[in-house]
Amino acid sequence: MAAGDDRGGHDSYRSPLASRYASPEMCFVFSDRYKFRTWRQLWLWLAEAEQTLGLPITDEQIQEMRSNLDNIDFKMAAEQEKRLRHDVMAHVHTFAHCCPKAAGIVHLGATSCYVGDNTDLIILRNAFDLLLPKLARVVSRLADFAKERADLPTLGFTHFQPAQLTTVGKRCCLWIQDLCMDFQNLKRVRDDLRFRGVKGTTGTQASFLQLFEGDDQKVEQLDKMVTEKAGFKRAFIITGQTYTRKVDIEVLSVLASLGASVHKICTDIRLLANLKEMEEPFEKQQIGSSAMPYKRNPMRSERCCSLARHLMTLVMDPLQTASVQWFERTLDDSASRRIYLAEAFLTADTILNTLQNISEGLVVYPKVIERHIQQELPFMATENIIMAMVKAGGNRQVQRFLEEEVYPLLKPYENVMKVKAELYL
Repeated sequence: MAAGDDRGGHDSYRSPLASRYASPEMCFVFSDRYKFRTWRQLWLWLAEAEQTLGLPITDEQIQEMRSNLDNIDFKMAAEQEKRLRHDVMAHVHTFAHCCPKAAGIVHLGATSCYVGDNTDLIILRNAFDLLLPKLARVVSRLADFAKERADLPTLGFTHFQPAQLTTVGKRCCLWIQDLCMDFQNLKRVRDDLRFRGVKGTTGTQASFLQLFEGDDQKVEQLDKMVTEKAGFKRAFIITGQTYTRKVDIEVLSVLASLGASVHKICTDIRLLANLKEMEEPFEKQQIGSSAMPYKRNPMRSERCCSLARHLMTLVMDPLQTASVQWFERTLDDSASRRIYLAEAFLTADTILNTLQNISEGLVVYPKVIERHIQQELPFMATENIIMAMVKAGGNRQVQRFLEEEVYPLLKPYENVMKVKAELYL
């Protein structure tokens, strides 16, 4: 639907990511107001640079544009888009309406992707800037938890079967290590983002060469000046009409990887909650179940797992989009990118906010952990016993050795855990 079409309220679908889960600051970065305000900022930066490089643009026109950056008539823009069937030109006309003196130089020499793609890159950068501190806070909270529980022994599990001892803090470090890798990957992709810049309709800058009467040095200066105004250190040297859609693959790949880490962490917490060894925060008036009031369901961890699965699947969209961009570009990227770029960041934002809440209130039950250790301790001892026997000259592969040397040591526990002993041995 055209921009500005108001479908809010209770009578129309709204994405739960925006209405229920994601933070206001992340929702704002992907809002229409932020997007179209950034379009106007890009038109202003372009006009300022073109004026500096000698095009006949007046200070009065520049000031008029600057004064109307936030004066966006969304209703007019929606009406213009319905008439023109072109979102960028709808906003060119809407901006020109409130800047009559500058109307002739708005979008001068540019193509739609000048505002569309460059705005997307600005939004991606700013969205990463919101995620990174949140991820760092989660790591910090888990690090505090790991230090506090560094010496608390607990059963390790392989194949979700009791294995050798670890500690609660050591297990938490597994989670922290994965999240640190995610932090490095998010930071790398954020810092590697390059501006599309001022490239024209097919990436040749032909329209700007014409504006500057073939002066290619001024065209290069124009590209550099706008890139710097937007706060980017580098711009793509080569583009088609768009920046390469492989950038979107890289962005969603690291977010999907973050989703995998959060899913693993929250699955561990859910399993430990079932064992009654650890649980997420449970509010004083929180209801675990409408039918079974005694239940303490790990609903925050379950929410993280649910949304993490969604986040992991989104990477398939940019993979397919990049693969079908014919030649300099095709427009079949546009509709899907409106969805998956925003959804990926809103989803990542949600799971990090929720994981921070979980990590700040994890509850551990040492007595339950101790009881589980005591139940398995005789069987964990068999590994040490076997190694001692081998050092004494025995052969651990021989059944007779087990029958004669090991089984008798377990005899006192036969009545307590006969079934487990048989399965284990």
